[in-house]
Amino acid sequence: MKFPPELLDEIKARLPASQVIGQRVKLKKQGREWRGLSPFNAEKTPSFYVNDSKQFYHDFSSGKSGDIFTFLIETEGLSFPEAVERLANEAGVEMPREDAESRARARVRATLHDVLAYAAELYARNLNEPMGARARGYLADRRIDAPAQRAFGLGFAAGEKFALREALAARGVEVGQMIEAGLLIHGDDIAVPYDRFQNRVMFPIHDRAGKVVAFGGRAMEAGAKAKYLNSPETELFHKGALLFNHHRARKDAHDKGEVIAVEGYVDVIAMTQSGFPHTVAPLGTALTAEQCGLLWTMSETPTLCFDGDKAGRKAAFRAIETALPLIGPGKSFRFALLPEGQDPDDLAKSGGAEAIAAVLEGAKPFSEMLFARETEEQVFDTPERRAGLERRLRELTGAIGDETLRRHYAQDMADRLRALFGGAAPRAPLRENRPRNNRAPGRFDTGPRMGLANSPMPQVRMTERRHESQREIFILAALMNHPRLIDASADEISALEFSSVGLAAFRSRLLDVAMAAEPEPASLAAALGAAGLGEEAQRIRTAAARMPSGWCIADAAPASDVETVLRQSMALQRKSGALHRELRSAALALETDPSERNLARLTDIKASLADLADAEAAVEGFGAASGRSLPPL
Repeated sequence: MKFPPELLDEIKARLPASQVIGQRVKLKKQGREWRGLSPFNAEKTPSFYVNDSKQFYHDFSSGKSGDIFTFLIETEGLSFPEAVERLANEAGVEMPREDAESRARARVRATLHDVLAYAAELYARNLNEPMGARARGYLADRRIDAPAQRAFGLGFAAGEKFALREALAARGVEVGQMIEAGLLIHGDDIAVPYDRFQNRVMFPIHDRAGKVVAFGGRAMEAGAKAKYLNSPETELFHKGALLFNHHRARKDAHDKGEVIAVEGYVDVIAMTQSGFPHTVAPLGTALTAEQCGLLWTMSETPTLCFDGDKAGRKAAFRAIETALPLIGPGKSFRFALLPEGQDPDDLAKSGGAEAIAAVLEGAKPFSEMLFARETEEQVFDTPERRAGLERRLRELTGAIGDETLRRHYAQDMADRLRALFGGAAPRAPLRENRPRNNRAPGRFDTGPRMGLANSPMPQVRMTERRHESQREIFILAALMNHPRLIDASADEISALEFSSVGLAAFRSRLLDVAMAAEPEPASLAAALGAAGLGEEAQRIRTAAARMPSGWCIADAAPASDVETVLRQSMALQRKSGALHRELRSAALALETDPSERNLARLTDIKASLADLADAEAAVEGFGAASGRSLPPL
């Protein structure tokens, strides 16, 4: 949300900079200022100064400066809203109230947080009861000791079908709330909703603020349908936009300047116990673009650590596919591949912290793994095969959004091809296929468009624009023309998965600009123009105006109708992302195991996507004068 200047000024007035900064840096008074050792660099002579009258700090050793909010962001890795909330609480300043609907939704979210906190408490208690003996034995076998169990809030879901439901009901929790929190299985063919998690070791999943939003459960039965089971998507939980252990790891990651991503919950705990607390994990899915963004907030070059088997290598290659369009200067990955047949837990047991450190030290750069993905276990003994490899590498490097990095990758791949083929490889960098045009010489490419803070906007090729999602274009246009809706849904908008790299980048910059601009269309448009985004903003508005639901972006459109269509579109976007992830998973499962069960699953998902298309048609047909209501999603 946007914070009024009066709120920030009130917080600063109540909290001297030296008081806030002095909690982390030992300061000594020197004249009108305070002086201490830099919190950003190791030094023997103090070069860090704090001025209370200006509410400002400056570090001469690193060149960093700012106010108390900036200090928390820089030293603790907090977001700006988190820093404001922390300092407002410390200063005793009341946070601004939101409108009635936002308050109602906040109450629902707060209630769900309470329900999940109750569930986590009950699961943790079960683990230490006689019923949890087998689960404790499993954790002991995995060398997860009692302090680690408490630190990570581990628990146990009883084997009875209604154990959690009855326990929560005794605390006054309604069945509907349990369903909304993802704790019960329900449906038209289920007479009595029952516990989703039964006879499982439970791993609470937290959001960035440290609140429980979901669970992962590891089955105790050898024949269980799913070895690991996660909560479904809920109001609070969007698994593609969260990382397990993020709230604990980010402070250590910020201090060390590095973060490690492993594949599973137990791996995270094993790494933490071995002295690597800056470790996180995706939530049972392949790495998503949103998770890449979270990792880059903690480190410029996170290390992705994968198991030393074929599946681990495939996971690494899938991560490359996701991250390739997103990487840029100061945003890449390294890949640490474990010894064959071992995961981080195994390595911690066999070699301890030293063995893990050695694997991390040997992590491979992104470019090397990209080349390995295209060349491993393949033979290039004919001109056709060599030409095919060169073409694939040209297409892959062409997907990189940052133009400068794209050029360097083309050169790097050409060098690697030359080393692989000898004289048969091209000596010039691989050149990206570009559409022909009628521009005069020298006007073909004017360099990257500059965005917020003078950073380059990702270059989006025409072939990519032709495949942009109309729903994503509409969402962005509606927000630009009705910016008051951004404050109420900023977190949801940020968490949406976009299929277009260019639109996803624009969405992020739109939120940044809107945070500082007045919530009026003209003010936001001017701010977007000043940030170098005016041309792209106009293109998106124009494209949206041609759509069936384009009436929504008009200034005269009723606010209630606009909000209705926008919320329906965002719900469709979330469902579409989840279904397409399931579709890819089902297709892969069918490829590896062509059974009737896997075919049926694939067919069901395709049917759900067809239903989603019908729902989208209803959204497009909805209008202020249509007299039709939208179907529930």
